[in-house]
Amino acid sequence: MPKKLPKSRNTWVSLVRDFVKEWPEVLDGLHFTHMPVMYLKYVDILLKNNLTIHYDVTKEIKLKSQTKIANFLKFTIEQNYFKIKSVDLKFDVALLKRDIESKTSKILSKSFH
Repeated sequence: MPKKLPKSRNTWVSLVRDFVKEWPEVLDGLHFTHMPVMYLKYVDILLKNNLTIHYDVTKEIKLKSQTKIANFLKFTIEQNYFKIKSVDLKFDVALLKRDIESKTSKILSKSFH
């Protein structure tokens, strides 16, 4: 009997432990269902035959829309699902932190003035 793909979840990107370790005070206890592709630096898909598909998001974001990149990555992962050993996501934590702090400051300044 062939393996079945796991049931689709609402999440495309699930945070890895290292990401939470880099910024625990903000991410601890939060549940993400979506994260913009712009916060990824790269995605490495390690196949069972030890080949790696490296996708440089930082480079591609200059040429393509976030939607096209997300669709490509989703398609690639789904098409190679049975061949994949692991998926490594490298996040741009500094950009994510800066954006969240900026948006939080704007909200707080409007709330308390």
